[in-house]
Order: sequence, then C-alpha cells, then structure tokens
Amino acid sequence: MQRADFINCKRLVVKIGTSSLAYDTGKLDLNTIEILVRQLADLHNQGREVLLVTSGAIGAGAGKLGLRRAPRTIPEKQACAAIGQGMLLHMYEKFFAEHGITAGQVLLTREDFAERRRFLNAQNTLRALLGFGVVPIINENDTVAVDEIKLGDNDYLSALVAGLIDADLLLMLTDTDGLYTADPRSEPDARLISWIDEITPEIERLAGAAGSRLGTGGMITKLQAARIATHAGVPTVIARSSAENVLRRILAGEELGTVFRAVPHRMEMRKQWIAYGASVGGRIMVDAGAARALREKGGSLLPSGVVAVEGGFEIGQTVSIVDPDGREIGRGLANYSAAEIDRIKGCKTTAVPEILGYRHSEEIIHRNNMVIEP
Repeated sequence: MQRADFINCKRLVVKIGTSSLAYDTGKLDLNTIEILVRQLADLHNQGREVLLVTSGAIGAGAGKLGLRRAPRTIPEKQACAAIGQGMLLHMYEKFFAEHGITAGQVLLTREDFAERRRFLNAQNTLRALLGFGVVPIINENDTVAVDEIKLGDNDYLSALVAGLIDADLLLMLTDTDGLYTADPRSEPDARLISWIDEITPEIERLAGAAGSRLGTGGMITKLQAARIATHAGVPTVIARSSAENVLRRILAGEELGTVFRAVPHRMEMRKQWIAYGASVGGRIMVDAGAARALREKGGSLLPSGVVAVEGGFEIGQTVSIVDPDGREIGRGLANYSAAEIDRIKGCKTTAVPEILGYRHSEEIIHRNNMVIEP
C-alpha cells in the first residue's frame, strides 16, 4: 500500500491521546474535540466507518477535581477516571449530535481480549454498532482496570481494536508530527521519517520513553502499537493532531506524519488473538534446533525440543516460546499443562504415554495454534 491508496480506506480506527485533548491544567480542550469530531463526521458522511479510541478520562477528572499534579495512586486514577469518563463522553455525544451522528460508548479491559469468548463478543458488538451507523467511542475501563492504568496504553488498545475489526487504517493522533531521527526538542537537525517498512530494533531506539504530564504513553508505546497493527495487516500513521485537516489530508495521500507499512499477509483473527490478545500463562524454553524449525520450517513444537518450562499454566492457555538466548520467538496454545511438560521435556513423542500414562497430543503446541515472530 502507498499513501495514495489511503483514499480507498473504508474502515478507520482513529486514536487521540490525552496531550491532544486537554490543557496542562487537565481541563478539556473543547475546541480541539470539536475540530476532531467535525473531521470524523465528515469521514462518516463520506460513507466510511469510523471508530474513535480516546484517552483523556483521567486527565479530565483530575482537572475537574482541581488537582495540581497528575494522580499517582491506582485509587486516585480510578476516581479521576470515574469523573472524567462521563465528561468526555458527554462532549463527544454533544458534538456528534450537531452533525446528526449517534455515538456509542464502549469500555474495554484486557480481559475482553484475553478471553476468547469476550474477544468475539467485543468484535460482534463493534460490528453491530458500525452496522447501525454509530461511531463507537472506545476507551479502557480505567475505573476498574488496574493493569491498563499501570501500562497507560490506549495506543495498545487502538492497535488491538484495529485488528479486531479488520480496519483498513489506524491513525494515531498525538502532539508530535511523527517519528523523528532524534528528539526534535533537543536536536535541531532531527528529521521526520515519512515511511517505515519494518519496525526494527534501530527504529525502536529512536523512540523516547517519556509521555506528557497527564498522559502516560510515549513514542515507544506507539511503535509497539504500530507493530501489532501492521502484523495484523493494518497500515498505521502517527501524526500531529493539531495539524489542519489532518485526517482529510492523510486520507488524500498527503505526505503527513509517519506511515508504517502493513505486512503483506494479514494475520488471521484467531492468531491475532493468540499473539496479542490472550494472557500469557508461562514460558517454554526450546533448544536451538527447535527454535530453527519453528522459525524456518513452520513446524509444531514437540517434547524433544523443550529444555525448560516456567509458570503454572494449564492445558489450552497461551504460553510464550523462548529461544536459547532468552528471546521470545512466538506464542501458542499449550496442549499440556506446565507440570506435564516438565515431565516430558526432551523426550521423544513416542515416550510420552509411558511417562504420563496417556497422550493428549503428539505436539506440545501445534503449528495451527502458534504464532511465530516474523
């Protein structure tokens, strides 16, 4: 896909961060929200399906409470989210209604992606909303979700949503123009990178870790989100939210922001869930031969290739597969529990019934239930 192809994108996920929606005081920037909604409404009127992943609830709540510092403890953040979420949705509903468009709130947590049944339910709900012509307003359920607040990655959420509903494009709007060769705040010679074919370790090193005062993400979380989305076959753009008509210009093919090219073949939905949605219950360490077979030959993981196991996972749970250097090479659904794998590791498949007294499967993880890093 080239930038010129963006004009044909029908289903879009747009993510906007706290730094773009609120002033340093934490108060909502109503002008920015109104401009964003106007652009989204215009895309909706063109016949495109639009989903908005929005941050800002905690920041809005902190502003309403008059806090002079960002909330620090989990209870403080949850309290601010409880106050700010309603404020945020009310503003979106008001501005969308002015354009005759209905908005619907969808609050998600990690569990909605970790459990297969909830994963499919979230997918069906979003598709139903789009079918009704509704613009879903999506946020993490910060009032109750502890892990999401700690990680602070609506960037991550937007990538999961993009894969979940087979989006054609993920647009991540932030307070920078995109990814630079260096930090433009301290390096005057820093150059904006317009196009990235692959997110390599060198590209990742260009991203800093700091977010804004009220936001909790940063460029590194956006690169991680871009990796997830592009592996799911969804091209991703990071651009400045305050750029004039930013959405229309990107979809017209204008050279704005940083584009991350999608991998050629979209990962099937079930494997997206295994790779990025499901909770990881433990780790299986494999030898060099098994790692090579998994990477190069697309084989299944057999007991003979396993050298160690960590965690207390049960049959059917998602586990991380680790090579001899300690690097994760993939994830998959285990056909045996951690305790069983510990007993049969390094053995031939034919020896499993003698050791355990039974055999669930010939493979520890079948290749159809496995995702290996490209």
